[in-house]
Amino acid sequence: MDAQSPGLLNLSPMQQLRAGRMGRRITQLLVGLVIFGVSIALVLRGGLGMSPWDVLHVGIAIHVPLSIGTVSILVGCLVLLLWIPLKQWPGLGTILNIFVVGIALDATLAVVHEPALQGWVNWLARAGLLVSGIVLNGLAGALYIGSQLGPGPRDGLMTSLTGLTGRPIGLIRGLIEVTVLTLGWLLGGPVGLGTVAYALAIGPLTQLLLPLCLVRLHPERTAP
Repeated sequence: MDAQSPGLLNLSPMQQLRAGRMGRRITQLLVGLVIFGVSIALVLRGGLGMSPWDVLHVGIAIHVPLSIGTVSILVGCLVLLLWIPLKQWPGLGTILNIFVVGIALDATLAVVHEPALQGWVNWLARAGLLVSGIVLNGLAGALYIGSQLGPGPRDGLMTSLTGLTGRPIGLIRGLIEVTVLTLGWLLGGPVGLGTVAYALAIGPLTQLLLPLCLVRLHPERTAP
């Protein structure tokens, strides 16, 4: 992401806090994380499939007495533990990502339900939930990444493995998501049109919106 997004800096946790503009950055981070949780719920309620990580979350939730949001929080914590041997440092955004997204997801699922209409109107409503969820997900990712307060657990796993192996970030992301999707599908998670649509759209959409949401920082202010 760095190479394709001028102004997106690779900062340590202390550098993130010293970089300034904290009022806007924290607000943007929290708004982005809430929208991210809402967007996941919309795609889920569309019932046409979801992102690979959410296929895993739903697959796990089928087998344990926990909500999908709670499972998302626990998976985020487990992924964060994988950062330790990879020597990846979390930021404020990393920690908040784990909890805020899961809470927003459960809250939205409590008030938004699957369409119960007839015929093509039902499919139209489901498609609307899917498309709006994917668009909001791309916006949310651009907002919280653009705040420059640390990647989410899953994003950090991808970037740290890219740095460790020297392989292209697209290849590493693809391998991670195929692995997660396969595991989630084996556990009973739903795979469908929405899964394909998400996989094709989310990267370009986030990349398109990121420059508009990126908080520009001054690198010299992050020096010790």
